[in-house]
Amino acid sequence: MSINDKAIDAAFVGAGAKLGLEIWCIEDLQLAPVPKSSHGKFYSGNTYIILNTVLLKNGLPQHDIHYWLGKDAKEADMAMASDKALELDASLGSYAVQYREAQGQETEKFLSYFKPCIIPLNGVFSSELGRSNSETYRVILLTCKGDHVAYVKEVPFSRSSLNHNDVFILDTASKIFLFSGCNSSIQERAKALEVVQYIKDNKHGGSCEVATIEDGKFVGDSDVGEFWSLFGGYAPITQGTLPTIQKPEIQPVKLFWISFQGKLCQVGTDSLKKEMLNSDKCYMLDCDTEIFVWMGRSTSVTERKTSVSTIEGTLYSQGRSTGTHITFLTEGSETVTFRSYFEGWPQKVEQNLYEEGRGKVAAIFKKQGYDVKELPEEDWQPFINCRGILKVWRVNGNEVSIVPVVEQHKLFSGDCYIVQYTYPGNEKDEHLFYAWLGCNSMMEDRDDAIYHMNAMVDSTKGNSVLAQVIGGKEPIQFYAIFQALIVLKGGISARYKRFIQEKAITDETYDEKKTALFRVQGSGPNNMQAVQVDIVSSSLNSSYCYILQSGASVFTWVGTLSSISDQSLLDRMLNLINPTWQPISVREGSEPDAFWDALGGKLEYPGEKDIKGYVEDPYLFVCTITEGDIQVKEIFNFSQDDLTTEDVLILDCHNEIYVWIGQHANVRSKQALSLGMKFLEKDILVEGLSLETPIYVVAEGHEPSFFTRFFEWDSLKACMHGNSFERKLAILKGQMQKMGVSKRSPWKAYDFHSTRTTPDRSRSKSIGSDELRRSVSPAAHISSSKFNAPNSRRFSSPIPIARKLFSGTSPDHSSANNKAFIDPCTKEIKADGSVVSQTCKEPSFSSRKGHDMKLDEAELDDLNTYPYERLKVTSDDPVQGIDVTRREAYLSHEEFQVMFGMTKRAFYELPKWRQNKHKISLNLF
Repeated sequence: MSINDKAIDAAFVGAGAKLGLEIWCIEDLQLAPVPKSSHGKFYSGNTYIILNTVLLKNGLPQHDIHYWLGKDAKEADMAMASDKALELDASLGSYAVQYREAQGQETEKFLSYFKPCIIPLNGVFSSELGRSNSETYRVILLTCKGDHVAYVKEVPFSRSSLNHNDVFILDTASKIFLFSGCNSSIQERAKALEVVQYIKDNKHGGSCEVATIEDGKFVGDSDVGEFWSLFGGYAPITQGTLPTIQKPEIQPVKLFWISFQGKLCQVGTDSLKKEMLNSDKCYMLDCDTEIFVWMGRSTSVTERKTSVSTIEGTLYSQGRSTGTHITFLTEGSETVTFRSYFEGWPQKVEQNLYEEGRGKVAAIFKKQGYDVKELPEEDWQPFINCRGILKVWRVNGNEVSIVPVVEQHKLFSGDCYIVQYTYPGNEKDEHLFYAWLGCNSMMEDRDDAIYHMNAMVDSTKGNSVLAQVIGGKEPIQFYAIFQALIVLKGGISARYKRFIQEKAITDETYDEKKTALFRVQGSGPNNMQAVQVDIVSSSLNSSYCYILQSGASVFTWVGTLSSISDQSLLDRMLNLINPTWQPISVREGSEPDAFWDALGGKLEYPGEKDIKGYVEDPYLFVCTITEGDIQVKEIFNFSQDDLTTEDVLILDCHNEIYVWIGQHANVRSKQALSLGMKFLEKDILVEGLSLETPIYVVAEGHEPSFFTRFFEWDSLKACMHGNSFERKLAILKGQMQKMGVSKRSPWKAYDFHSTRTTPDRSRSKSIGSDELRRSVSPAAHISSSKFNAPNSRRFSSPIPIARKLFSGTSPDHSSANNKAFIDPCTKEIKADGSVVSQTCKEPSFSSRKGHDMKLDEAELDDLNTYPYERLKVTSDDPVQGIDVTRREAYLSHEEFQVMFGMTKRAFYELPKWRQNKHKISLNLF
């Protein structure tokens, strides 16, 4: 749609150029900008235009337009509001979604902009004064409805306005009273307290008293007597009737074409298809309680204005509620709800043209033999300490057997496993359980794995996070805690063996005597995998590297689109699978015949790199469980306060979902995975959620850092006792500390800069025949400034790392027997306390030839410690004055554990040749 600049109101010049809210009020048929200080203040005699702009992760802005109609607004102003909303949309490229908001019937999305509420004021807006020309302070009675958004409405200041079903706020000059009807919910009362806080801060300067009145409480409280005296004394209030929840009669959905003359012509009903919509027409989708107006891209502003007036007239002539929600959509900006009414509406795929073009150009040039440096992909951010303790169990029916440490990095796709990862928290160990369900595993084994995992979680008193992961759909965090993982074909479980026998399927269970093909993938030495794939050339992809084992021959295959980092992982994974293999290295395009013969001949295979799209910010839904099914409602612009302790909520992060269970919810963790599965089946956002999407279950009070990163997290709020009303009341009265339990610190980014990788990016993971070492987190290569959560939230403060590690304790755990620090340095100090110079002399080990490796802990503790980067032989900034034959001794206990995969005590008990071998591999010899 083209539009003349003259058709755009001058007030809209530059609109949408900045993020956040912009508001205009229609005053004397003119648009007047509303100052930011008055945002959220709406007068019932006016209409308003509201623009909200957010920046998506693909770099494009998203605009939502709302026009708000006061109940006392003039008809001319209301007509002008809808026209101006269309003009604003046109000025923004006609990609915005427009919403009609009637006073008292606003959408929850609109109200979420003005938390905790809006309280419409009587009178009209004056741009000269910035306030109503009839505004005076007076005692008012408000009714407050809603649990996650508050619908606040002024009612007559009379006893007859009160009832047992709602929550009321009485605002007087010196005190605010909250009256809770006996049939109101705890969540509604808690939300009303947020409104009380808002009134206290904005109308009373934060200095008035607050009293809470319980319905039915008559004596023993002076606040009760004072409250009823304002109504002329106590008297029974109207009993009223409890609101009945009736299933509404489902009306057929009807689609109408809106003609140029403003007439409605029915096109179809119920079974609707996208092909019914033409780009040169406007349509009305009548969903009874909600109406959508779809405007084709080729329609003009005049045609669209005609459509809007037609819809308004239709609602009036049919006697429809003035609060009927109307949403206006331009072709290409259809909402999830609108698309859900059409059969087979194509998935909405947002492509970043720059990213798409970059990948294609890189592929073309690499195919032609040019060395093309691709832009680095976005780093994954670790949100937990990845140096904890890993335990793996294999599930075989009722049997659960521990997998030996040297084998726990190998998982069979036909089996199911339980993974327990224990990592140091701020005050105690944190536990993370995964049920890893192989992509070819039996359903009975999957059920058993989840059952046994729940039993293990119960043994930790429910203080653990648990997750369900399907093989092939693992989240990056799962890979990061394994650090190196091999996924093999076949399985060992009795059910799997019985299944392939009954179906006469060839047993593909891996052993070194068979031909096998592995795809190597990952982001670095602390996050790498080898996945066994079908032994056919179509399994190859130019973007990866592969290992092909065929009899006595082993080939490593390097795709032309693979990166240098991909290739560096190849040797590491080869050594992990079998350190005795001597491979033949081949590059794509120069393969010998033996290579293709092992794959059954050369076939076509993918030659383009898969480009990962942007993952948008998550969505939060509150769940209502009825008759074994769930109903969900989205919470817009969510915050930590929306995690109400009586509810179950689902955080949809697109690639994974979190089921959060409040302490006072009637759902246990055992049911939560089922709720998560039902959510995936519903696919509320019509985003094509896979039923294999990882599901995490998080209990209130035990939220892990990889969950809290999506919120502005307040650890004191997370540790409070009581129901949501009691907690909000404690906050309102400044008694939050009294309601809290032991403090849990919020997550802060790990600072691993003192344990960087060696020049070849190798680390303590000496992958050999003895064991798989634990290594440092992938965070080593990520600047703390890159830890960005949605809405530009930053988490960059370092967590203190424990300074003592001893044999038998998990990494990063402090010893209870810390010795006093002895500083071997001589300092020259000024009178103001500043250090002028410092000379340090490190102890020498030359006198310990008789038992040179048998260092005791006391002597080790007396040493100054230095980061690995300064101790290695090839350091650019080497430490001076140390015994260079014992460089490893100057590592801190925790970094030594990371680099060597063992404690110092264990290291010095090794034969000298073993010690030297470890030191050589780490450039410390």
